[in-house]
Order: sequence, then structure tokens, then C-alpha cells
Amino acid sequence: MCVGARIKEYLINSGISQAYVSEKSGIPPVKLNLALNGKRRLTFEEYEVLCGVLSVEAGRFLRPHLPGTPGERE
Repeated sequence: MCVGARIKEYLINSGISQAYVSEKSGIPPVKLNLALNGKRRLTFEEYEVLCGVLSVEAGRFLRPHLPGTPGERE
């Protein structure tokens, strides 16, 4: 599961709308939606802002992996 999908799952489970996150983060709705659906990579700066908006630690949605092993693009 990619980072965007983990964030999307968190939003759904927390009852937080993408529109709210887009407004608070300044990330345009289309860009945010693409990222949450795995069709666009978030920049690290966008990721930091999203974590700030959601009041979660930066590592909340990350899963470490080694090169050549399944990771973000599973």
C-alpha cells in the first residue's frame, strides 16, 4: 500500500474530508486526490504539510523497505 493510500485510509477512518485537507494544506484538490489514489507521488514538503494538518508524526504513514524489495509502488 502506497503512502497516499495509507493517508486516504486514515482520512476515511477519521471522518476527515479531502476537501478539508486540501483547504488547510494548500494542496489543490486534484493533486491531493491523485496522490491519495496512487496516481501521483507526494513531494516530501507536501507530506510534511499533510502530517501537520492531520496533527500526526511524520513517520505515521511511512514503512521502511530496502531497494529491490516491494515498497511504495506495491
